Amino acid sequence: MGFESLRQSLLAGERVVAFTRADAELGARLLVWPDDGRSEGTLTDPDLDRAAAALATADPLPATGLREIAGAEVFVETFEPLPQLFIVGAVHVAIHLVHFARRLGFRTVVVDARSAFATAERFPHADELVVEWPADYLSRVPLHVNTFCVFLTHDEKLDNPALGVVLEAGVRYVGALGSKRTHGKRVAALREAGLSPELIDRIHAPIGLDLGGRKPEEIALAIAAELVAVRNGSAASGR
Repeated sequence: MGFESLRQSLLAGERVVAFTRADAELGARLLVWPDDGRSEGTLTDPDLDRAAAALATADPLPATGLREIAGAEVFVETFEPLPQLFIVGAVHVAIHLVHFARRLGFRTVVVDARSAFATAERFPHADELVVEWPADYLSRVPLHVNTFCVFLTHDEKLDNPALGVVLEAGVRYVGALGSKRTHGKRVAALREAGLSPELIDRIHAPIGLDLGGRKPEEIALAIAAELVAVRNGSAASGR
């Protein structure tokens, strides 16, 4: 019970606490969404359900492990939103970035309207490959505080509308490939489109930590390093 609900919630950026009875009512399960108090399932005892829900909505969230709740042995699992990486632009750098990002624990989605680039042969290792205009796709998928977005196309028709979508959604990280001159033109275009300077200033550009590399795999490594720095709250990220 609840596996699909748990999966969909994590992909949508929601925190979930799962309770599974380990005593006589073996297998009884309750899911609680701490941010809004929703629940699904039951531990077969109303008092136990209420005690578990109170624990799940407390601050801090309970640690994963076996504990006694209202006289019953219950296994508690706390799930944070999955870190997801949207890569706009099925370019050569993206091939290497998917490899690094997956090893680092990101769910990777490559988005590009150009079907000649966005092929399964080039990206067999991506979790998802989307052939669609990035702004259209990103406008309808869940974007949350554990979402990271990287723009690699060098094509303002693909990048700029999608940049507006993710910046206004308040995602965790937005980085865009290009020189300072290219980024200057990008900033001007985004301002003309109505984005505030505060939102535009959130773009990491030039993208990636300065490792001095120029090869596609070196650029991908620099981007991956910046993703880790941001995820860990390191000052090395420059933000």
